[in-house]
Amino acid sequence: MSIGENIKKLRGNMKDGTKMTQEELAEKVGVSFQAVSAWERDEYKPETEKIPELMKALDASADAIFDDKKWEFETKKDIYNWEHMKTFVKTTARNASMVDTLKAVDFAVEAHKGKKRKRSETPYIYHPLNMACHALAMGIKDDEIIAGILLHDVIEDCKKEDESKYVPEDLPVGDEAREIVRLMTHEKTTDENRDEVMEAYYSALATNPKAALVKCIDRCNNMTTMSWGLRRERIYRQITETDKYYPVLLKVVKDTPEYNNAAWLLQYQIESMLDIYKRLI
Repeated sequence: MSIGENIKKLRGNMKDGTKMTQEELAEKVGVSFQAVSAWERDEYKPETEKIPELMKALDASADAIFDDKKWEFETKKDIYNWEHMKTFVKTTARNASMVDTLKAVDFAVEAHKGKKRKRSETPYIYHPLNMACHALAMGIKDDEIIAGILLHDVIEDCKKEDESKYVPEDLPVGDEAREIVRLMTHEKTTDENRDEVMEAYYSALATNPKAALVKCIDRCNNMTTMSWGLRRERIYRQITETDKYYPVLLKVVKDTPEYNNAAWLLQYQIESMLDIYKRLI
């Protein structure tokens, strides 16, 4: 595809599902809409100084805009059916007498009811269920860990019927699972306090091997959706945050003998995805 065709396609199919007009793109980049029209007709190429603004406006890499040998691929945001995953988790929990997990599944499904993953129509419950299946596939059948995984976003993201926030005592599980959820929850951040909040957050997670394990699975799962779920600025932030904090969490998991195999797999998955994003971004 030509540069003009790439710009037109990216403008008409933004990552958040919206379409941007030539006029809107022109305003964001600081040119006339006639200039955008000329780019898309391949009469002119964007000036060098406009490339950063064009990348930001289209939320796209330079390769996505300027590669004239771009291949087309079909992509999908769901790999598994969330209801099938729920059945698998409940069946496994029932067979292994995982009491907290059985309670947590239905509670999490109800708490996240109606919520969607960022920039998609995927039910939010897909995320904790996918994490639970990931943990079970690695041979982790600790009841409090799987229950903590299923409930890890409830306090931070969900509200009760009276619009109040959940607290750990509301969760239908034991103290260990509640503690995992508490450690996985952090306050909303601003540009001014983010570094301070994140430093305290990850330091607390590193004191609890089970919470550290859950957080590594969470980051691994979230990294698989970054390409369509986050804008480039947020992807960059996630990359730098992962580089800074996750080696410590992975070491905590690795130093816990029963989670040694999981640590190997998680390190491989996280660092492989990190390398791919760094090269593509």
